[in-house]
Amino acid sequence: MKHHFSFGLASLLSAAVSVGAADGLAIADSPGQHLDVTAGGRPLVRFMYAYDPATKESLHDTYKPYLHVFDPTGDRLITKGPGGQFTHHRGIFIGWNKIAFDGRSYDRWHMSGGEQVVQKILQQAAAADKATFTALVHWNDAAKEAFIVEERTFTVRRVPAGTLIDFSAKLSAPRGDVKLDGDPEHAGIHFRPAGELDKSKTRYHFPAERPNAHKDTDYPWAGETFTLGGAAYSVVEMSHPKNPAGTRWSAYRDYGRFGAFPVAELKQGGAFTFNYRFLIANGGLPATPAINQLYTEFAGASAPTAKVTTLPAEGARPAAPKKTDARK
Repeated sequence: MKHHFSFGLASLLSAAVSVGAADGLAIADSPGQHLDVTAGGRPLVRFMYAYDPATKESLHDTYKPYLHVFDPTGDRLITKGPGGQFTHHRGIFIGWNKIAFDGRSYDRWHMSGGEQVVQKILQQAAAADKATFTALVHWNDAAKEAFIVEERTFTVRRVPAGTLIDFSAKLSAPRGDVKLDGDPEHAGIHFRPAGELDKSKTRYHFPAERPNAHKDTDYPWAGETFTLGGAAYSVVEMSHPKNPAGTRWSAYRDYGRFGAFPVAELKQGGAFTFNYRFLIANGGLPATPAINQLYTEFAGASAPTAKVTTLPAEGARPAAPKKTDARK
């Protein structure tokens, strides 16, 4: 699929509505299309929130909002958009493939029979040290009525280790009870690097001496290092302690999609907020003390002290012939 969005920053800023400090972070919003957070005129992230159901192709390209990520220098885009291997994997994204509501099952991972549609940007603010924005997102059924309402907030900062992205998703159930379920390969809050990465060089990092991501639960964080065009990049995803207990992680695929898989129930009229932090760095995994400091600041609790173990990614087939390990 082709992208319908230009990545030329100069043309973007000329048409966008901008807020922020001239010498710090700034937000440039092209209403109804995408929103950039920039630093010194260079993009750090780009929130893709267009929705265009006019044609099958345009609907496919815009059926879910997601966050594109640039390398910490703003020189290149390092995440994947529509098309390529597993087209529904896009940047930093959220979804579950088995959502129970009103006696039916809904798939808001592959986006079968409905979309996640941004209604509006609720707030945006930028200053010298950080930028934050919130989008109101409707998770629609086939009749285009929302059965989940989300407030998705990103807070972006620059830190010595790279770019720090705090992700918060407040999900509410306005029409009836909802259960968010699925499996680690097709549900949760995930990061997907660009499809052009060198699969042979993908590595995963765990704060455990003998990790087994297929079985372990409740890692405080997991990370990966991947290679694009000969340059290495690392991503650490941190999970807040108030996220659901029993969270499993998909962190082993050679194409780099990884993330946390929590299961949760939303009562009608109630809400639950998921909180994750992403650290984006050039090169190899940042030093453990730097990760621990950022985790402690985020979690409000002591950082993990276990030895960090690095493992090579698994290949094109899962290690065990389990249905839940299907690579889609």
